[in-house]
Amino acid sequence: MALSRNQKQAQVKDLTDKMGSASSIIFAHYIGLSVIEVSELRQKLKEVQAEMKVAKKTLIKIAAKDAGLPELTDDTLEGPVSLIISNDDPLSGAQIAFKFAKDHDQVALIGGVFEGKMLSKEEAIVLAKMPNRETLLSMFANMIRSPLVNFAGICNSPLSGFACALQEMADKGGFTEEEPMKEETSKENEEPANAPVEEKSEEKKDDATEASTDTATNDSNESSDTSGSDVSKESES
Repeated sequence: MALSRNQKQAQVKDLTDKMGSASSIIFAHYIGLSVIEVSELRQKLKEVQAEMKVAKKTLIKIAAKDAGLPELTDDTLEGPVSLIISNDDPLSGAQIAFKFAKDHDQVALIGGVFEGKMLSKEEAIVLAKMPNRETLLSMFANMIRSPLVNFAGICNSPLSGFACALQEMADKGGFTEEEPMKEETSKENEEPANAPVEEKSEEKKDDATEASTDTATNDSNESSDTSGSDVSKESES
C-alpha cells in the first residue's frame, strides 16, 4: 500500500528524531520472519530500551541525512532492511539482534552507525559481541580492586606470620619472664670452681687430726708402759 505524502513526511520525521537521538543503529535483514517472531524480537528489544523500525530505504536515507548521520548508500542498505535502534546502551540492541539471529537464520546484521561513523558487517558483529555496560563496569571494578587486595595481602602476610610464630612459642611454653630468673637461681646454686680444693683441705685436716690423736694415744701408752716398769722396779727393790 502506497503511503501518502503526509504519511511519508511523518515517517521521515519520526525516523529522523529516533536516529538522531540513538546511541547506536544496526542495519539488519528480517525478511522471512513470521508476525509472531517479529513481535517476539520487538519485545526483547523493548526490554533493553531499544526498538526495531521498518521503512523504505529512500525514507531511511532522507532521515539519516536530516539527522546529520553519514550518507547511506544502496551498498550499505543491501536488500530490505530494518533499523535496530538503541536508545540507552549502544550495545543492547545489537546484542539482542545478534542473539536472536542464532536461532533465526532470517536475521542477519549487515552494518550500522556508531558514534557518527559507519560500521561494516564485521564491525557490527564485533560491536554485538562486546560485553554490555554492566559487565564492563564489573570488570573495571575488579581490575581496580585486585591490586589493592594483593597489596593488602602482602602487607598483612609478614604480620600474620610473626603473630603465628609468637603464638606457637607461647603454646609450646616458649621464652617467658620466669626463665631468666630460673637461670640466675641455678647459677647461684652452683658450687664455685674451688670447691674441690676446700674438700681436699678438709680431708687434710681430718688426716692431721687422726694423726695427732694416734700420736697422743701412742704417747699415753708409752707413758703407761714407763710408769709400769718403774713400779715393777720399785717392787723388786
